[in-house]
Amino acid sequence: MASWREASESRLIGKRIPRLSGKDKVTGKAKYSFDINRPGLLYGRILRSEVAHATFRGVDTSEAEALPGVKAVLPLIETGNKLRYQGQEIVAVAAETDDIAKDAIRRIHVDIEELPYVVTEADAMAAGAPQIRDDWTGNQSEPNIREDGDLEAGFAEAAVEVEATYHTPVQTHVCLETHGHVVEWEDEQNLTVWASTQAVFYTRHDLAQYFELPPNQIRVITEHMGGGFGSKFGPGVEGRAAAELARMTGKAVKLMLTRKAEHLVAGNRPSMTQHVRAGATRDGRLIAYDMKGHGTGGISSGAGFQAPYVYHVPNLRTEKVNVAINTGNQRAMRAPGHPQAAFAMDSLMDELAEKLGMNPLEFRRINDANEVRQAQYTLGAQEIGWHRRNNVPGSGTGVKKRGIGMGSGLWGGGGGSGTEARVTINADGTVEAVTGTQDLGTGIRTAIAIIVAEELGLAPTDITIKIGDSAPGLPSGGSGGSQTTPSVAPVIKTAAAAAKQKLFERIAPMLEAPIEDLRVGTGTIYVVSDRTKTITWQQAAGQLGMESISEGGTWDENLRQGGVAGTQFAEVEVDTGTGALQVIKIVAVQDCGLAINRLTTESQINGGVIMGLGQALLEERIMDPLIGRMVNANLEDYKVPGTLEIPEIKAIIFDTHRKVSGVGEPPCIPTPGAIANAVYNATGVRIRELPITPDKILTALAEQKA
Repeated sequence: MASWREASESRLIGKRIPRLSGKDKVTGKAKYSFDINRPGLLYGRILRSEVAHATFRGVDTSEAEALPGVKAVLPLIETGNKLRYQGQEIVAVAAETDDIAKDAIRRIHVDIEELPYVVTEADAMAAGAPQIRDDWTGNQSEPNIREDGDLEAGFAEAAVEVEATYHTPVQTHVCLETHGHVVEWEDEQNLTVWASTQAVFYTRHDLAQYFELPPNQIRVITEHMGGGFGSKFGPGVEGRAAAELARMTGKAVKLMLTRKAEHLVAGNRPSMTQHVRAGATRDGRLIAYDMKGHGTGGISSGAGFQAPYVYHVPNLRTEKVNVAINTGNQRAMRAPGHPQAAFAMDSLMDELAEKLGMNPLEFRRINDANEVRQAQYTLGAQEIGWHRRNNVPGSGTGVKKRGIGMGSGLWGGGGGSGTEARVTINADGTVEAVTGTQDLGTGIRTAIAIIVAEELGLAPTDITIKIGDSAPGLPSGGSGGSQTTPSVAPVIKTAAAAAKQKLFERIAPMLEAPIEDLRVGTGTIYVVSDRTKTITWQQAAGQLGMESISEGGTWDENLRQGGVAGTQFAEVEVDTGTGALQVIKIVAVQDCGLAINRLTTESQINGGVIMGLGQALLEERIMDPLIGRMVNANLEDYKVPGTLEIPEIKAIIFDTHRKVSGVGEPPCIPTPGAIANAVYNATGVRIRELPITPDKILTALAEQKA
């Protein structure tokens, strides 16, 4: 049975290894979809709806078609259908230059009949609101209700209660590289796509179905990509439109979303409003929990979350509904549903602890059955200096007040079967590892090299890695759910082990030793019982002559871990005169199974914390209910964290397990709750709605004073 060694016993696994792609990225050699330029390349653009709801009556594209340089015009909606949100696709064009394509879009005349719309949950839920979806009665889904225990008996037993409403708004993905593709037909039956995608094989499958082609006649390449966060699992309308335009013109077409379109149509994290009533016993046990919540995924459903979160409550009732509005649909966004749930639950835990006169950390310990997180509480509290927090919230002196808070999270990320991979050893000593997975920026390319190099006694730079290409026919799943590493790593390890075993079989006679007595050293192969019998890797590989060894791997359930726990502590400083909030430090203690590359794992934790920081302090899609449009669909008014907002981040990798798990998503979960609790500890005023902005702090302080 295959197994991972303890990181302390490994030569490479668990160490800090620089990314193999680092040099190419900083020098500009790395090719993203936007960087692909094919001979005769055309540029695609899409005309989008600027109204939230309308019946499409027709379109006049004659002026656009007559414009010199325009090579194709493609309608994307049929007459009589409805436009249901700002940004919905109407017509795509392909032209010789991007400027010509933009000019062509402006010359298209659309005939629509505007219809009533709603772009906020409150308006959609109001009596008499216009119907958004044809398949629902009203604008709310059927409620999802869960009941356990005896709620009334639970509240009767409670010594204290808290009743509060917590709100997290819609976030957009804000991928640094917008969604897009470069598409080229080799002939009428063979298509090559350079895609910014989290799922090379999902994209191939989608396009194969759309064009009714065998999947092996479509090649999808993703050499590098600039972020997806759950929004890039298929080609989307823009990818299929680019392929149609390329087929119409016989030329390669590049179609990347504009920044505005990225906000409007590329998916978002749903909002969530939770009205919670909860009770705890005098000795600090959560005993009753009653929650009614709603959120919007735009025109789609998907506003789901766990409640209660992390902590067990024996008596509960939860009721959740999706609300439809005239905006673009939600898509999975880093840890779908969890940050919304964690923010509310962590705020609630602190409020209950205060009612009990109990330390919030001790209150969590009483209600947390997870042994890993119990140990993490101790590590995090020591690192942040939990003893320094204000015993009385807001009791610090001076205008600028500091506070400390905490939050917790959980995640799956255990991977699954479906990945195929091959490791090849050549007679010249070179080694190649091939699989169809893609690197969306998380470092799987380097992780593969580390695993193979560890198994064969080589350096990661000695291994040639080929990923992000469907042509070799070695499929792998999408990079989502923190599943990439635990799905790919076991298959790569078993493939490398199988290739090593075959090499041992070839050289055992030469070394006059049984196969089971052979081991790899650093660039060598030796006989355990007689270390004088040692040959170099090059000498061993040379025994292959004109042949190569190429072995596939298998997914091994015993090489992966199913779930992870994490906790975070935040220290903040609030200027009570201006409401300005500065996060000073975040301590993120995160279980990740066995860390393949400690450097990349720390980087992933940092990235998750920064995304959580954006949700806590800055990010919010703002819809104008009067005109039905997003008013901050850009990077000037839709704020994301920059160097001035990012605090000291202390990533503590809690890797006690000898199995691999994913760490892409869990670090973003506890951050908003930890920051919100730190703000309360600093100021003595509770902000129950994200993002926590200066105006909300000043308003709360003024209300407290009044």
